[in-house]
Amino acid sequence: MNKIIGKAALIAILGYAASAAAQTAGNDGHLYDARGNPVMSGSGLCWKTTRWTPAMATKECDPDLVKKEAAPVAAPMPKPAAVAAAPAPAPAAAKIITLAAVSLFDFGKAVLKPAAKTEIDEKIVDKLAGLGKIKLIIVGGHTDRLGSAAYNQKLSEKRAEAVKAYMVAKGLDGNIIETFGFGKTQPAQGVAKCDDKLPRKKLIACLEPHRRVTIEIQALPK
Repeated sequence: MNKIIGKAALIAILGYAASAAAQTAGNDGHLYDARGNPVMSGSGLCWKTTRWTPAMATKECDPDLVKKEAAPVAAPMPKPAAVAAAPAPAPAAAKIITLAAVSLFDFGKAVLKPAAKTEIDEKIVDKLAGLGKIKLIIVGGHTDRLGSAAYNQKLSEKRAEAVKAYMVAKGLDGNIIETFGFGKTQPAQGVAKCDDKLPRKKLIACLEPHRRVTIEIQALPK
C-alpha cells in the first residue's frame, strides 16, 4: 500500500461495500462505505469496480460524464470581448488487464515467478507509453478458495504488493499505484468448477485460474 491509505483501511472498505449494497442498488460500478458515500483513493479518485461502465457514472465520481443541470437564467449583462473557452479535461479511461495466474505465483506464495515479470513487462510496462497521462493504477490480488478468509486476505494483499514493487522497480511512480487484497471473495468467472473431492494436488491445479492479479489503469486519452 502507499502511505496515504493503510492496509487496515482497505480491508475495512471491503466490509463496507457489502453493508452499503442496499444503499447503492443498481450501481455497483463504484465502492461505497457503510454510509453510502463513495470510497476515494489517496489521489482523490473514486474506486471503480471491474463492472464499471460509463452508464454508471455519478456526479461525485465522474462529473465529466454526467450531464450538468442548466444554470438559472441571469439578468442580461454587457457582452465582454470573446474569449475562447478552455476545453474541459477528458475523463480518465479505464483499462483492465488480468495477469495469467499460471505465470504469477506458486500455490500459497507471493513471490513473483520469472515468467510473471516477463508478463508484467509485456502487458503493462511496455504498453504504458502508448497511453495518455496515467492518473491511477489499481492492483488487485486474488486467491483460490482453499484456506481461511483471513489467510487468503493477507496472501492476496502480499501478491498485489509484490506486483506493485516490481512495477516501481521498472520505473513507475509508486504514488499512483494503489493495491487491494480481495482474498477469495471474487472467484474468476468463466472457468471450470472444481470438485472439493478431487485429490489435493488435482484440486490445487484446478483452482489455479483464481490465483490471479488484476490491474486497472486509469489514464487520460492522448
